[in-house]
Amino acid sequence: MKIALMGTRGVPASYSGFETCVEELGSRLAQRGHQVSVYCRSHHITYSSPFYKGMRLIKLPTIPNKYLDTIVHSFLSSLHALGQGYDICLYFIAGNALVTWIPRLAGEKTIINVDGLDWKRDKWPTVAKQYIRFAERMSGRLANAVVTDSRVVQAYYRDVYGIETTYIAYGADVPRVAPGPTLQRFGLEPRRYVLFVGRLVPENCAHHLVEAFRELDTDMKCVIVGDAPYASEYQTLLKNAAGDDPRIVFTGYQFGAAYHELGSNAYLFVETSGVGGTHPALIEAMAFGNCVVVHDTPENLETIDRAGFSYPGKGGATGLRPILERLIGDPKLVESYRRRAEEHVRRTYSWDAVTDQYEALFRHVLEGT
Repeated sequence: MKIALMGTRGVPASYSGFETCVEELGSRLAQRGHQVSVYCRSHHITYSSPFYKGMRLIKLPTIPNKYLDTIVHSFLSSLHALGQGYDICLYFIAGNALVTWIPRLAGEKTIINVDGLDWKRDKWPTVAKQYIRFAERMSGRLANAVVTDSRVVQAYYRDVYGIETTYIAYGADVPRVAPGPTLQRFGLEPRRYVLFVGRLVPENCAHHLVEAFRELDTDMKCVIVGDAPYASEYQTLLKNAAGDDPRIVFTGYQFGAAYHELGSNAYLFVETSGVGGTHPALIEAMAFGNCVVVHDTPENLETIDRAGFSYPGKGGATGLRPILERLIGDPKLVESYRRRAEEHVRRTYSWDAVTDQYEALFRHVLEGT
């Protein structure tokens, strides 16, 4: 099949879970003999080669603005796709639903992975939230098929909009990396730090962890991995919350071997996000063999099943602190949940299985079934 992947910043992955999904899925589809093109934002992807892991990279401009970046690039990508003869155009992010009809003018089939309920994010003003909810409603009418990565979100689309979606989770095939230069660079010791990985935006609630950790009596460290291009105010708030506590370490974005090293050697992983579907960083944390603690959203609880701990997100740091105290004080309990998390991921999440499911969906859409 001739397949286009649209709606993200592109690859090599260097931002969020969607880019990771595109890289993992696209490279496997290419290995299986499909022709895969990935639409990239020219201001974000500076990789010079026209191909990456078997995928053709198509770089197009956009307006680098918090509100226009994604939709303008997806619109231009959709116009470009009209003359490419794709069998399938796979979009990511619900807000892109309103352009998924464009490739269909040329007989190309379109699918959209809507992720979580993006309108819940604090970063969006009222008008943007209304736009996203309208895009959700239209996704089932303008695209040939809709994908959700969470059973909770799947039920939402069915109950609220009457849209039947296909559930396909994320995968997590990550290498274990021994302690090395990354830990040394940030002054870390293996199994002596609590880890957060994610975009530093308000709805990901990293402040829950920072504020809770400051109150803990421990010589462990708290490592905050991530950044965000349009959230400088929140990041300032977060660093002010950390104050002068030398135990709290901000690393910025980390990818590839550095990210794998940090994930492989943590004592605990904490997923504080209060919005979204299945968080790839959470699945990967379990694949690294980490004991995990999550904000008690339905999506997070679905992801961990019985293989981790949760805290009452409405309580913020107050709800998180006693869980951290308990686990830091009980290494044997943490170790038992490491094994439980790793087994859960091995049984439930795999990029090869995810690729199988997307491949099957593509064929069903092409067959009209």
